Amino acid sequence: MRRVVVTGMGIVSPLGNTPEEFFHALIEKKSGVRRITAFDASRLAAPIAAEAAFNATEHLSAKELDLYDRFAQMAVVASRAALRDSGFVPRDAERARFGVYLGSAYGGAVTYDASYYALYGQGNDRLHPLSIPRLMHNASTSAVATDAGAQGPSLLISTACASSAHAIGEALHAIRSGRADRILAGGSDAPVTLPVMLCWQAMRVLAAPSNGNASSACRPFSADRCGLVVGEGAGILVLEEYEAARARGAHIYVEVAGYGATSDAAHITHPSVAGPAEAMRLALADAKLPAESIGYINAHGTGTKVNDAVETRAIREAIGSAAESVPVTSTKALHGHLMGAAGAVELIAAILALANGVIPPTAHYTAADPECNLDYVPGDARETKAQAALSNSFAFGGLNASLAVRKV
Repeated sequence: MRRVVVTGMGIVSPLGNTPEEFFHALIEKKSGVRRITAFDASRLAAPIAAEAAFNATEHLSAKELDLYDRFAQMAVVASRAALRDSGFVPRDAERARFGVYLGSAYGGAVTYDASYYALYGQGNDRLHPLSIPRLMHNASTSAVATDAGAQGPSLLISTACASSAHAIGEALHAIRSGRADRILAGGSDAPVTLPVMLCWQAMRVLAAPSNGNASSACRPFSADRCGLVVGEGAGILVLEEYEAARARGAHIYVEVAGYGATSDAAHITHPSVAGPAEAMRLALADAKLPAESIGYINAHGTGTKVNDAVETRAIREAIGSAAESVPVTSTKALHGHLMGAAGAVELIAAILALANGVIPPTAHYTAADPECNLDYVPGDARETKAQAALSNSFAFGGLNASLAVRKV
């Protein structure tokens, strides 16, 4: 079976737009959660989000700015960075085996908002002529494929919060099976708009500032956790067939060794224990890794009462006694919930933890919850000799993904 490795990474996030800047912020517990600046948020009970520090005009041409919604703009910029990091410049003969697998939960949310406001708020019957290519979910995949010259298998996966994790897992299978040699895989989302935020507010799962402090609003696994913080960003990885990467002398971060995907087939918003646990077991089996070999789990860890307790139980069910000693952290405490980009950005965090020998802490953890009884690395970052890690993404609709990576 063909092995698949990561040779490049690019990121746009609330914590910075390089992997190094992003990971440094995680280690130093620098929060990207703050008061919303993208629009007048006075109608929100908690007017906070994790907005990306991203000015598209610094990276894209006027034509690209007009053609691409914010979520696609971020995907293009992150993919360019990932390719630069990998050193891969496709030759004509390689383009047919070079693909793009991306995820997005919301597609062109900014364009939807602007279009409906023009239509209903302003009574304008003439909308932007590029509205359809801007708002369609596959706009990010098409934009990245065009920008990178990738003519191989390319697709967009939309499975809510697990979108980019599923995209990476399916890209793994595509390269393993021989359908492609290299794939830009990951995802992007830009959901910080008034309609999307009001929809989340209606579900009563948004975190509120703690003592007026927005930066510590998201407190995964802590007894005083009160909800999630919506964020935006993009995470793109260059996945490459191992021998091809070695042949060109590429730097290899990790091997993407396993992927598990399941469906709860139960409640649309309330997660199950069985589905996530099975996704983790499948990822470990696919990677041929014993549970005891996992030295770090980057949890889905949204900071909601239900999700964190259920994920804790799922981890215990999936890896048994190994759960007593494995460090489990949620980086969402600092960068928020990046929705369709979450799986890719959090996998980058797990990869950098292995590469740097440092596990980022679960920030803002203040008190133990009896229902969340694992090692969540409270306090400061922790040195590690971990050789393998899991990254979890569990979506509304009961769609679950778990990715296993290991050092090469």
